[in-house]
Parts: sequence; C-alpha cells; structure tokens
Amino acid sequence: MQIVRGLDEQFARLHGRSQALVRVVPTDLLYRQPPRAAAHILPAYSCGEHLLRSAAAVEQTFGGINVNLWDDPVEWTLPEALPTPAHVAEYLNEAEATRRRAFEALRSDADLSKEIATPSGEMRTLFSLAAETLVRAAHHQGRAYATFRLFSDLRLSSS
Repeated sequence: MQIVRGLDEQFARLHGRSQALVRVVPTDLLYRQPPRAAAHILPAYSCGEHLLRSAAAVEQTFGGINVNLWDDPVEWTLPEALPTPAHVAEYLNEAEATRRRAFEALRSDADLSKEIATPSGEMRTLFSLAAETLVRAAHHQGRAYATFRLFSDLRLSSS
C-alpha cells in the first residue's frame, strides 16, 4: 500500500494547501482578475477560479472512478454559485470527500493497475488517472497562489 498511501498523502496535502489559501483570501480578492500585464504569465483566471478548477479536477476524476459519473463540475463551480471563500471551502471539502471514498476502496497497490473506461472510451489505469489528476490539480493550485500574490503582500507557504 506504499503507492496508495503516497498518492493519498499527496492529495490530502493538496487539499490542505487549498484550504489554507481560501482561509486567507478576502472575499473581494477571491475572483479578482489578474491585470492584463500578467496575462502573458497567467491565464486570466482569478485565484478562486483556479482553486475551483483544482478541486473540480479531483471531483471529476474520482466521481468517475467511484460511480462512473464523469460530469465536468463546471456548472456548479461557477463563481456565481460559490461567491465567498466559505462557499469555496465547502466545495473543496466535497471534492475531498469524493476523493477519499475512492481511496477507501483501494485495498493494495495492485488495485492501481486496474483499468477503467474514461468518457472518451479509452482504458486507463487508476494510477495514471490519479497521477494525471494530481498534476493538473496542483498546477491550478499553484496558479491560484501566484494569482493571489499579484494582489497581496501576504506570504503563504505552498508546501
């Protein structure tokens, strides 16, 4: 269970870092767009949008693994639906709960080699899906931290 535990820990850390950031982001900065001058460095997504994209990647993948429901959570993760840091934090917890349910079903590292059909019909191992999701979610989380730094002098640890 070393690999399962390692992945589980990485996702738990990702969740913890997202929660730490959302706790300090003031409501007025949550969805503030980066200045146009930063657009060449960062896409024009706000800190909150990046946090939502990070959690949505986790929710979509592990919702697919858990119950074969691969819906893109874009509609219920719009800034209008989650207008405050408290709403975002609640959504982060929902995505984390979905992820935990999937990990509870893993009994050994060998389970990670099982294949599952993705919406495209491609067969993928659970390991490759989890690893790809971790990378994508961490990427959006890193962008959330970078976008926050454009508007705030507050130093946060992203580790």
